[in-house]
Amino acid sequence: MKKFDPATELNKLEQFGEFGGVNPSITDSATYTFLGAETMVDTFHGETEGCFLYSRHWNPTNKYLSDALAAMEGTEAAWVTASGMAAITSAILQLCNSGDHIVSSVTTYGGTFAFLKYYLQKFNIDVSFVIPTDLDAFKNAIKPNTKVIYTETVSNPLLQISDIPAMSKIAKKCGAKLIVDNTFSPMMISPYKLGADIVVYSMTKFINGKNDCVAGAICGSLEYINSLIDLNTGTTMLLGPVLDPMRSSSILKNLYTLHIRMKQHSKNAQYLSERFTENGTKVFYPGMKEHPGHELLSSMMNKEFGYGGMIAIDLETKEKAYQFMEKAEKAGVGYLAVSLGYFKTLFSNSGSSTSSEVPEDVQKEMGMSPGLVRFSVGLDNDIENTWELIKNCL
Repeated sequence: MKKFDPATELNKLEQFGEFGGVNPSITDSATYTFLGAETMVDTFHGETEGCFLYSRHWNPTNKYLSDALAAMEGTEAAWVTASGMAAITSAILQLCNSGDHIVSSVTTYGGTFAFLKYYLQKFNIDVSFVIPTDLDAFKNAIKPNTKVIYTETVSNPLLQISDIPAMSKIAKKCGAKLIVDNTFSPMMISPYKLGADIVVYSMTKFINGKNDCVAGAICGSLEYINSLIDLNTGTTMLLGPVLDPMRSSSILKNLYTLHIRMKQHSKNAQYLSERFTENGTKVFYPGMKEHPGHELLSSMMNKEFGYGGMIAIDLETKEKAYQFMEKAEKAGVGYLAVSLGYFKTLFSNSGSSTSSEVPEDVQKEMGMSPGLVRFSVGLDNDIENTWELIKNCL
């Protein structure tokens, strides 16, 4: 079987502007004209090719970005949203009705956890949470009404690794769909090629890489993407989380440097993880052989992109974490800020920030220390100097 290369597949696309520009044109229109009334009717019914009706449904600029993402993921189609949470919630709501059941990794982004744990209650959708590395727990949690299995490739913030091929088998056996959030590991991992049915992203993070916008993406089969934008029953069509075409255009340009950026993020994160280990600091990084998910990730990954730009260290107490982060920001290591995938290093105390929606007792159950500091390692050219700054703050 030929190896899948997301960067090469992306570069195969030829997308030109209206007048031959090397960058696709930005279509700054909410609605589109028709020269024939019947064509408009056919477009409403989804029976025309290459016609646009209204930008909440499709617009040409978003189509360019969606096609590029589908090429990168190896899916038939994709659709872009106004945020990562819009992608996650829309993908799930399209598949679930009142009375259905979801099995989810308990170690997820805080917003995702809150949506699954609290928000879905109003629709009578039940969710069982399990440790993502415990495949038996996933199997045992399955019910006759299970419609979705949900996980993150590399979990936020503990960097646990999901066995996507194994989860895919579990999902197929019970007739559920496997949704994988691949935000932490674009290009490194191709979940759809490993058996996932749907791949979601917060493009705010590594894909865009500039932290200048909020955006998301849903990648999957053509049938599924078409169901999302169905005029009568499509979740994204009816809830309306459309991405602005100006932002879509800028993300598309940034997407073509993602392979270079991921390599540098990974290289720097690997270096810092090795230094943290030598220093006696407890570090979580899947690129380290001591990491319990190292071999699994190695077996699934597109190796040239490394093990990713995310690190977590355990400073035991919240007070020590706060003190370290304040010192690190003043020393010029990076910024005390949430989010990730930026060209500068970002760090935060997960329990009191991006995972604050997760109750403290659940944080403890999943193994999240109150002193956990999550690093999104930047594109520093002199990572050795960055380590010296960090070391002086520990």
